[in-house]
Amino acid sequence: MDASVGEWLNLVGRWIHVITGIAWIGSSFFFNWLDSRLERPAGARPELEGELWMVHSGGFYRVEKIHVAPEELPRTLHWFKWEAGFTWLSGMFLLLLTYHLGSGAILDDPRASGLAEWQASVILLGVLVAAWVIYDLIWASAFGEERPGLASLACFAMIVAIAWWFSTFASGPAAYFHIGAILGTVMAANVWMRIIPAQRALVEATRRGEKPEAVLGLRAKQRSIHNNYMTLPVVFIMISIHFPSTWGHEWNWLILVLISLVGAGVRHYFNLRNRGREQFWILPAAALAMIGVYYLAHGI
Repeated sequence: MDASVGEWLNLVGRWIHVITGIAWIGSSFFFNWLDSRLERPAGARPELEGELWMVHSGGFYRVEKIHVAPEELPRTLHWFKWEAGFTWLSGMFLLLLTYHLGSGAILDDPRASGLAEWQASVILLGVLVAAWVIYDLIWASAFGEERPGLASLACFAMIVAIAWWFSTFASGPAAYFHIGAILGTVMAANVWMRIIPAQRALVEATRRGEKPEAVLGLRAKQRSIHNNYMTLPVVFIMISIHFPSTWGHEWNWLILVLISLVGAGVRHYFNLRNRGREQFWILPAAALAMIGVYYLAHGI
């Protein structure tokens, strides 16, 4: 491929990825905040779960959330799905263009294990799919439903193990961005394979005049919350290419894990704050953790 063509394909792909990623993360943050701020007014209709008044851009907005589903669907119903789809597609395009259609970009690490380029590609892309399957099996099982804390720990341990494994044969940037691709794939698959189908089932039941199953909405919300916590680790990975002291370190996998935990912790602080549960100690703890990561990265 001509170098200039590759450069412009990369430019367009990154631009699309950033635009759609901003839209997706923005809607995730907004709806998580919205759910936390809903209040049920006195004398509210039985089907009303809560409402919220906002003022923005020179006007007032009143938002209502219906418990499970309304008795009758409105003429126009807005969905939020294409942001996730195009963010994932553009991200995969960039991943393939940069690391799988180039010339040895994956195996330019002197610590590489001697794998052929095609073998590394198969492993990296195969694990991307396998990680989603394992994650989904965990959360679709009784274990995930009855023991969400242990299920979360199991998924986190899986990502830690994968990050360490990738660091043993892939270059630092390749390892980081493939971990980001795993998280992004889980998030996009949550939207398209779990959240949207659950919402379609709610809509179809309402159209038939049947009472939708409340569990569908609860499971979809659970996956949405998972996505919400993965956003900041993914954003870090997106910008990490500019910071070689992270991916270029001997323990780059550990640095990635620790910074991702900081990001998820900060997200947790804002989620709690949105619910009126101020836990300010999380922010100085995150700052101290980042100082610790700095000393780890620079060997001081």
